[in-house]
Amino acid sequence: MSPTSLSKLAACALLCALAAACSLDGASKERATRAKTSGTKPPRTSLPMPPAAPAHGTADAQPAGWTQLDGRRAALGDYRGQVVVLDFYATYCPPCVEAVPHLVELQRRYGPQGMKVIGLNVGGKEDQEKVPALVRRFRIQYQLANPDDETVGLYLAQDDTIPQTFVFDRRGQLVRHFVGYDAEVGRQLEQAIEGALAEQAD
Repeated sequence: MSPTSLSKLAACALLCALAAACSLDGASKERATRAKTSGTKPPRTSLPMPPAAPAHGTADAQPAGWTQLDGRRAALGDYRGQVVVLDFYATYCPPCVEAVPHLVELQRRYGPQGMKVIGLNVGGKEDQEKVPALVRRFRIQYQLANPDDETVGLYLAQDDTIPQTFVFDRRGQLVRHFVGYDAEVGRQLEQAIEGALAEQAD
């Protein structure tokens, strides 16, 4: 194979990789690494994971959570009884943006049944300033927020590619974890939501 052909093949492979998932920016990656070295482990895929904080924890427990765009605080435990979809994204990430219309549709269709999509921006301070434009472009109706460092470390410390999407059932148990986005991931995500909605909380 000629050097020119090899160069074209390498370029194609790079474009395919970029289309599948993006990396965090430097500041976000540093936060994830810092959380990783502190001993925080992300959830494993295909295994149930309890809520980030117990539903009836001690008074001084500080759950890993996020700050909504209106300044209010929230954590996974606040949504017990609902199916929750946590989507880690950045506006500079093509597959993240590609997933947004589907997430908007999922929230519209399944929200009345008790499903909540929460988009967590991990693109850094400069990217957070671009979120309002993304909201206007896609008429986003689901909740958007900025995750705590502990939250980023909990979920993304071992793999910082984005988007990553986590589906939790009504009991706060992790039922599916997706890395990247394409039509097949979108189909499987919808199936996971429907399956979680079909089950009742304890």
